[in-house]
Amino acid sequence: MEIFNNFKELFLSVWKKGILGVDIMEIFIGVGIFFIFLIFRGLISKLIIKRLEGIAKKTKNKLDDSFVQAMEGPARFLPIVIGFFIASYYMSFSEDNRAIVDTINRTLITIFIFWVMHQVIEPISYVLSGLNKILTRELIGWIIKSLKILIFILGLAAVLELWGIKIGPIIAGLGLFGVAVALGAQDLFKNLISGILVLVEKRFKIGDWILVEDIIEGIVEKIGFRSTVIRKFDKSIAIIPNFQFAENAVINISQTTNWIISWTINLQYDTTVEQLKSIRNQIEDYIKKHEDYKPELGYAVRIDKFAESSIDLYVRCFTQTDDWDEWLAVKERLAIQIKQIVESNKASFAFPSQSIYVEKK
Repeated sequence: MEIFNNFKELFLSVWKKGILGVDIMEIFIGVGIFFIFLIFRGLISKLIIKRLEGIAKKTKNKLDDSFVQAMEGPARFLPIVIGFFIASYYMSFSEDNRAIVDTINRTLITIFIFWVMHQVIEPISYVLSGLNKILTRELIGWIIKSLKILIFILGLAAVLELWGIKIGPIIAGLGLFGVAVALGAQDLFKNLISGILVLVEKRFKIGDWILVEDIIEGIVEKIGFRSTVIRKFDKSIAIIPNFQFAENAVINISQTTNWIISWTINLQYDTTVEQLKSIRNQIEDYIKKHEDYKPELGYAVRIDKFAESSIDLYVRCFTQTDDWDEWLAVKERLAIQIKQIVESNKASFAFPSQSIYVEKK
């Protein structure tokens, strides 16, 4: 009987001291409380969030849809924070262990707060989209990404501080490291600054057709921190460092409102004055009267100069269309018309030629 009494006393002692000095029964109850909040977490996901998503979809405003979607993660994390807090304070810890548990609670609350701040940034992008006259969509994307990274770094620093890890020496070390990196990564920062200038000055946006002389021509697909992705017309991808757009002239062809035709027509030297005047007048009448052109923007059909092997007739006009394919069709029709006018006046086009005279001795 004495053995059984000793076992009973030992069992009760272990039961009361439990783990880390916490009564086993308190541990069971604490774990039960925590699991109740885990079940509540599932209810939040299935009932509350789904209900809010349904309400948000009925509205035309995308801000509430984005907000509900962004808050789904923090909302499911909140019951874990509350459940662990209540369960931990139900259990009786020693003074040292209580300090550790309090630190865990503070850590969970800090993570929750910074997670909410991180997620709220996304709906803010819909508010900033109303400033599209000031900020481009790409620049807004950069701002959102930068804010998210900043909040993540601040949250990480706050958690490290809670656990007694001083971030001052880390920041100082990173500063020295940053100086070393900056010295070796000057091109990276040059491209970053150039990319910001491109977005702030609205030189081009995604989907624009741009031309940088002797460098690239194509459609902008992505504007990154360091480089811009251009889809060339042969469907190949070109990745261009952003500094190229800051140091070279960028022609945004998509922003062209009045497409111009500027040609020099070379006529033979045996073309008479009457033929020249007739050709000039007929081309001018065609441009003035045809629906393909905008004569109110100005046009010119004039004898330009006497070149080495031709009389040059200069033709310039603006087209009604701002579509590139249609512009090509308008140019084709004009070229055919000019050829018909020249031939109907019994004149001919010139081509580069030279005359050689042999002196007789």
